[in-house]
Amino acid sequence: MSFPKYASNAGVIEAAKAALGDLLIAATDKVGEVRLDVKREGLVEAMRVVRDDLHYQQLMEIAGVDYPDRAERFEVVYCMLSLTRNHRIRVHVATDEVQAVPSVTGLWPVAGWLEREVYDMYGVLFEGNPDLRRILTDYGFRGHPQRKDFPLTGYVELRYSEAEKRVAYQPVKLAQDLRMFDFMSPWEGADYILPGDEKAPPQKAPEAPGAPTPLKADEVKK
Repeated sequence: MSFPKYASNAGVIEAAKAALGDLLIAATDKVGEVRLDVKREGLVEAMRVVRDDLHYQQLMEIAGVDYPDRAERFEVVYCMLSLTRNHRIRVHVATDEVQAVPSVTGLWPVAGWLEREVYDMYGVLFEGNPDLRRILTDYGFRGHPQRKDFPLTGYVELRYSEAEKRVAYQPVKLAQDLRMFDFMSPWEGADYILPGDEKAPPQKAPEAPGAPTPLKADEVKK
């Protein structure tokens, strides 16, 4: 006997709309996943309804997403699992760098660690978290590395200093200057000179297709 990996999405959005009421901003079903967007100020009550009335008992993960072009650039995503219904949904809430998201540690104590991860990576604030501090980056880390405007090279690098006999921090120094790459192969008609081209012998202009070979018949190697 075989069972589906997860239950169908049929009726999930209708039940969420009836249970959440004005707390729900939008509900969508795309690529087989149900997404619920809720109001930030009503998040705790909405999550209580999701847990107690809709029976999504387990908070599996809290993730962050950064959309720099939006006024509220961050989305906090709560991944929920229902053990009794064998089903998953996502709850989304939008915020910015200043507006704090209400903490759900009163509903799921494990959320304290998950909210710290989102704070560390994105800088999203959580109101009511009893221990909101960095959890993944090192002491004294500057910035939030999962933001889209955070440089890929970072700001500092660390290495073991044999002279100081300790791990030393210093500004990032790239071994090679940053260059602009256009991803064009030199065999595809690049209109610039590559390093080393000056060593190559001058090339004759290519002959037109079908032009006769300059060699005589007895000079052609067979």
